Amino acid sequence: MLLVIDCGNTNTVFAVYRGEEETPLGSWRTSTVSTRTADEYAVWLTQLMALDGLDTKAIEAVILATVVPASLFSLRTLCRKHFKIDPMVIGEPGVNLGIEVRIDRPAEVGADRVVNAVAAHRLYGGPLIVVDFGTATTFDVVDEDGGYAGGIIAPGINLSLDALYMAAAQLPRIAIRPPERRPGDNGPVRVIGKNTLAAMHSGIFWGYVAMIEGLVARMRAEYGRPMRVVGTGGLSALFAEWTPALEIVDDDLTLAGLRMIHKSNSG
Repeated sequence: MLLVIDCGNTNTVFAVYRGEEETPLGSWRTSTVSTRTADEYAVWLTQLMALDGLDTKAIEAVILATVVPASLFSLRTLCRKHFKIDPMVIGEPGVNLGIEVRIDRPAEVGADRVVNAVAAHRLYGGPLIVVDFGTATTFDVVDEDGGYAGGIIAPGINLSLDALYMAAAQLPRIAIRPPERRPGDNGPVRVIGKNTLAAMHSGIFWGYVAMIEGLVARMRAEYGRPMRVVGTGGLSALFAEWTPALEIVDDDLTLAGLRMIHKSNSG
């Protein structure tokens, strides 16, 4: 079995795949804490695997991607100490991603964005735009032949919420959700809020919908050819319900990309 690790700025996801199966046998998410030790990861992960009936001794290979350099040592130690495996690490010499990065400084592209591009092209073709709702909201362009052609980095919605709450003394912390209908209102969902909370929910939610639609339209116009749009990340399904700009939703895109890259590098 293959253990896949995707370490992002906010969360770290572990998933186990068996053979050629495209659906993981199990996946587990934890907050990314750069000071977490390999032993702490091991206690947490082995307990969850056992609850799902998976034997840690059946893990034969590991591939990991991280955008948090400080977490790499602990994750690598986890693999070596507790699984007796030297992991394949995205971005290290000898790991062929099977994709050409066509930007000014290829080394600056986050591992997750390149992995997403690999998976999106193999699954959905190209050209396309991958919108990833993470700590940052990223828009990445994948060419017809699968090359990574650049993109956009915008503040993630949770970062925007935190900034609004921290900077405005009279505004409360709110959750992310679409604005609610008023009693007896059967028309379109209102955009204009009638109180502070409604105004905040509308500003955050519809503001991001407008950003998605506006940036996708501008990227398509600049590219000059039709492009499909794939959404991934925890909030992609929520926004896809409210805008046709997100044509495909694939929450496991990064995990699938890591599995694909491991397969192509292991022959």
